[in-house]
Amino acid sequence: MKKKVKSVPIVLLVFMLTIIPSVKDKRELAHATQGQAELGRKITAILQDPHLNGALAGVSIRSASTGKILYDRDGNTRLRPASNMKLLTAAAALEILGEQYVFQTEVLAEGPVMNHLLHGDLYLKGKGDPSLLQKDFDELALKLKKGGIKTVSGNLIGDDSWFDQERYSFDLAWTDEQEYYGAQISALTVSPDEDYDAGSVILKVSPANRAGKPAAITVSPQTDYVEIINHVQTSGPDAEKELKMVRKHGTNIITMEGTIPLGSSPDKQWSAVWEPTGYALDLFDQALKRQGIKLLGRIRTGKVPETAAVKAVHSSMPLSELMVPFMKLSNNSHAEVLVKELGRVKKGEGSWKKGLETVRETAESWGLDTHAMQIRDGSGISQADLFPANEISKLLYKIQKKPWFLAYLHALPTAGASGRMEGGTLRKRMKNTAAAGKVFAKTGTISSCSTLSGYATAKNGEKFIFSILINNFTEEEGIQKIQDDIAVVLASEK
Repeated sequence: MKKKVKSVPIVLLVFMLTIIPSVKDKRELAHATQGQAELGRKITAILQDPHLNGALAGVSIRSASTGKILYDRDGNTRLRPASNMKLLTAAAALEILGEQYVFQTEVLAEGPVMNHLLHGDLYLKGKGDPSLLQKDFDELALKLKKGGIKTVSGNLIGDDSWFDQERYSFDLAWTDEQEYYGAQISALTVSPDEDYDAGSVILKVSPANRAGKPAAITVSPQTDYVEIINHVQTSGPDAEKELKMVRKHGTNIITMEGTIPLGSSPDKQWSAVWEPTGYALDLFDQALKRQGIKLLGRIRTGKVPETAAVKAVHSSMPLSELMVPFMKLSNNSHAEVLVKELGRVKKGEGSWKKGLETVRETAESWGLDTHAMQIRDGSGISQADLFPANEISKLLYKIQKKPWFLAYLHALPTAGASGRMEGGTLRKRMKNTAAAGKVFAKTGTISSCSTLSGYATAKNGEKFIFSILINNFTEEEGIQKIQDDIAVVLASEK
C-alpha cells in the first residue's frame, strides 16, 4: 500500500523557496566568500610586517552596505585610539547640537548710555566659540561705536562662566601644556589664524641680516599678554635650524632659544597661552581702542549681571563648517570645546564630566558597546582612552543614514588630496595610489600609537568601512605605511 504524500502548503513552499539559494545565488555567494578570503589574505600579509613585532594591531573591516565584518584581527581588543576618538566626538556633536548650531559671543553693558558715555561696566561673554579671530573683536567694537558708545566709565569684564573652570582634560601630559594642541579650554578664547587653534599665539622667528646677530621674533596676533624672551641667534647660511620654545608653567613668559640660518625663510612656532580668557580680553580691548572707544576702568573677569543689556553679538560659522578644520586638521581644542558644549546644552553644565556622559549616552543610543570603551576626553590625547576597532567600525556604519552624515564625511581627511582643508592630515599620504580621492579617514597619533579609521570606495564600487589601531610600537617608521597599504588594498578591489 502506497503512503500518501502530504502536500506542502503554498505559503510555506514560497517561504522555503526564498531561503533556498538558487544556483546563481550559490555562485555569487561562493564568489563573495572567495573574494572575502582573498581580501583577508592580502591584509594578513600586510600585517606580517616586522615593524609590528611586539606591537598590538586591532583591525576591523566592514561592508559599508550591510555592516558585516569582513576581516577582524583583535577587533574586540581595547586599544588607544588617539585622534580616532574625534570620530565619536564629532558624531555626537552633530547628533545633539545639529549641523546649523552656532556659538555666540556677546557684548553687554550695565548702565545707561548718555552723550556717548556708558555709565557702567562693559562685558564680553564667551559661549565656547573656538573660532573667534581678532577681526571678530573688531566687528564687535564697531557695532558698539555705531551704537553710540565712545567712552566706558566702568570696567571691561570677561565672563567665561558658560563652561566650568577646569582648563585641562583629565590626562593631559604636563609636557603638552605649552603646545597649541594642549591649549587650555575656556568659554572665552581666541584663535591666531584660520586653522582655529584656540588659545594659542604664533611666534614668527626671522633671521637677522648678518650672522651672529639676534633673530627677530614677532607675535601674532600682536599682544602684550605674552612676554617673549629672545635667545635665538642668526647662524651661518649652511647651518642647521635649531629652535626650542619653552613657556614657563603658570605664566605667559615664553623663551625662544637656538639658531636660525642666515637667509632662511622665517620659522613659525605655536604656543598655548596661560588663561585664554585674559588673552581674549586683551585683544578686545585693542579692538575698542582702534574704534576710538576709551575705557576708564580696569580689565578683569567676572559674571554678567542679569540686569545687563546685550549691545552686540557675534555668531560663529555653523557646526557643519566648523567640522572641516576640526576633523581635517585634527584640532584637539575643538574636540574638548564640543564635549563641554554637549554637557552645557544637554545637562546644563559645561564640563568634561557632563559632556562625556552625553557622548557615552549618544553612543549607546546607536547600539555601541560603551562597556568595551574607556572615554577620558573628546580629542584622544589621553593615553587612557580605550576603544576596540570593531566598535569604531560599528560607529561608522551606524551613522551613515543620519541626516548630517554628508557633512561628517566631507570633514574627514581625503587621501592624497592637496590642500589643508581638503586632504587635511592625509594630504601627503596615499598619493598616486588607488586610494587617492577614494579614502576618507581620520588619522590619529600619540606616543607609541598610530590609528586610521574611515571609509574606502573600491574600483568595483563596493564601499568598505575600516579601523586600524596600532599600539605599543617603539619606532614610528613604517607604521603609517601599514595602514596606507591596507587602505589601498580596499580601494583596489575589483
